[in-house]
Amino acid sequence: MRTLFAATLAISLTATPLAAGAPRYDSAAKIAYMQDMSSGAVLYDKGGSTRMPPASMAKMMTAHVAFRLIQQGKLKLNQKFVVKPETWEKWHGPKAGSTMFLSPNEQVSVDDLLHGIVTLSGNDACVVLAEGIAGTEEAFTDLMNAEAARLGMKDSHFGTSNGWPDEGRTYVTARDLVTLSRSTIEETPDLYKRFYSVRSFTWGQTMGGSAIRQDNRNPILGRIAGADGLKTGHTEEAGYGFAGSAIQNGRRLVMVVAGLDSFNGRIEESVRFMDWGFKAWRAMPLFRKGATVEQAEVQLGWAGTVPLVAPRDLAVTLPAASSGAVSVRVVYDGPIKAPIAKGQEIARLVVSTRDAGEQVMPLVAGEAVSEAGFFGRFWNGLKNFLG
Repeated sequence: MRTLFAATLAISLTATPLAAGAPRYDSAAKIAYMQDMSSGAVLYDKGGSTRMPPASMAKMMTAHVAFRLIQQGKLKLNQKFVVKPETWEKWHGPKAGSTMFLSPNEQVSVDDLLHGIVTLSGNDACVVLAEGIAGTEEAFTDLMNAEAARLGMKDSHFGTSNGWPDEGRTYVTARDLVTLSRSTIEETPDLYKRFYSVRSFTWGQTMGGSAIRQDNRNPILGRIAGADGLKTGHTEEAGYGFAGSAIQNGRRLVMVVAGLDSFNGRIEESVRFMDWGFKAWRAMPLFRKGATVEQAEVQLGWAGTVPLVAPRDLAVTLPAASSGAVSVRVVYDGPIKAPIAKGQEIARLVVSTRDAGEQVMPLVAGEAVSEAGFFGRFWNGLKNFLG
């Protein structure tokens, strides 16, 4: 029978009681959610679990699926897909919303289509990429929903590749969009960097033959230091929304706002919200990357214990105006059965604070532990018996 082990660490970060409550904020958005990726702390939650139409923020999942396929070697950036005439017919002109200005029978690389999706929010680019990857847009949405299930996005479903209104079949939550954002940033960092912070992209021509240059609508690019993503969205049904991320001094925040009334209102609220996240909260360092935090018991391994190591610099998020002691404990389901790979996530560091709730961070195995044979198990059992 396996047991959930919890060890309270004998570390004192400070002896001063917390002096301030959680920073107050009043969002102008109907839905607003923010998480500190460095600690896992949720800094603000206004309707974060409410289902809503994502509009073009659904394109984040389209890009994420493509990024994963590229990372797995199943899709190449220089691979080209043809714009089907029927796809062009449906997704061009004012009635089709945002566009990359693709042309019928044009051959377009995956690299350019991804710029068309991320930077230009092209509805046409999404469908061309979806059809190129899976044959049909419907088949591609199956990939989107499978990925949502893998990521634990329990309150999200995708019926289109571009977020076009579909009578409610496509829905997400702000919390799930933060999960998606975090996964893209952490699992495919090079592709995230390549596509999400591009300020403008040029594709297509006007009737007069001039190149069409469009700017990225991201409202925090150039307005918040360290801003590098992600995606806006707008339909009559959804209002104006934005999922964004920025990093300052090694601390990354991810935010979502939705249901705003205007384009300019989205800019103002997105900038104000992200600025609040960085200024009203601070990071208190806990463990440096590679530091051994605790030892975990091992079952059926050549070693009886395995060091639990910080996979990155770990910090707790606290209100900027506060100082105080926090409760820190290690939790794992154990004894942990061998074999164990070095770097495998096998435990959690749970940090409790008065003003920011519980913050949960991963701990990994500091070394590999192979499965012991009969004599190895006998020797470990004898050592345990002898004390």
